[in-house]
Amino acid sequence: MHFDLQEIVKSLGYFGVWGIIFAESGLLIGFFLPGDSLLFTAGFLASLPQSGLNIWVLIFGSFVCAVLGDNVGYATGYRFGRKLFSKEDSWLFHKKHIIKTQDFYEKHGKKTIVLARFVPIVRTFAPIVAGIGAMQYRTFMSYNLIGGFVWTFGITFLGFFLGKSLPPEQVDKYLLPIVGLIIVVSLIPSIIHIIQENRGNKE
Repeated sequence: MHFDLQEIVKSLGYFGVWGIIFAESGLLIGFFLPGDSLLFTAGFLASLPQSGLNIWVLIFGSFVCAVLGDNVGYATGYRFGRKLFSKEDSWLFHKKHIIKTQDFYEKHGKKTIVLARFVPIVRTFAPIVAGIGAMQYRTFMSYNLIGGFVWTFGITFLGFFLGKSLPPEQVDKYLLPIVGLIIVVSLIPSIIHIIQENRGNKE
C-alpha cells in the first residue's frame, strides 16, 4: 500500500509525531500540518506489533506536546499579538487565519480552546488569539489541558481500536479510506465558515 502518512510515522517514530503535534498546536508555520490524520494513523500503526510503537508512550507524548505547543502559541499572542496584524502576508502567514480564529472565538468563547483542537488552521491560531485577548492564563491552561487530552487520547485511541478490530489482511484495505474521511470531516467546519462568509459578503 502506497500511503505516505504511514511511511512518515514509521520513519520519524515518536519524536516525529510529537514534533508535528507541537508545531501544529502553537507555531505559526504549523497550520498546514495533518494533526488529526497523523494521530489516527499513528494510533492505527501502534495496534500492529511490527510497528514498534507503544500506544501509551505515543499518546502521553502527543498530549504533552499538544499542551506545550498551545502554551507557545499563547505566549506568542500575548507578547507579539498586535504586531502580527502589521506583519506582511507570506506563504507561511496570512492575517486572515487570525481573523477567522477571532470570529470563531467570538462565537464559542473560552471553549474555543477545546473545540479548536478539531478544526484545522483554527487549531493553530486559537492559543495565539487567546494570548492576544489576554485570556487569564489559569483559565487558558485549564481548557488547554482538557482540549489536549480529548484530542490526543480520543483520535489516537480511535485509530488504535480500529487497528485491533480489523483482521491483519484487511488493514491496508481500510486505512486509506478512513484517514481520507477524517481529513474531509475535519475540513467541514472550515468549508462551512467560508460558505457563510461568502454569503455574508454578497448580502
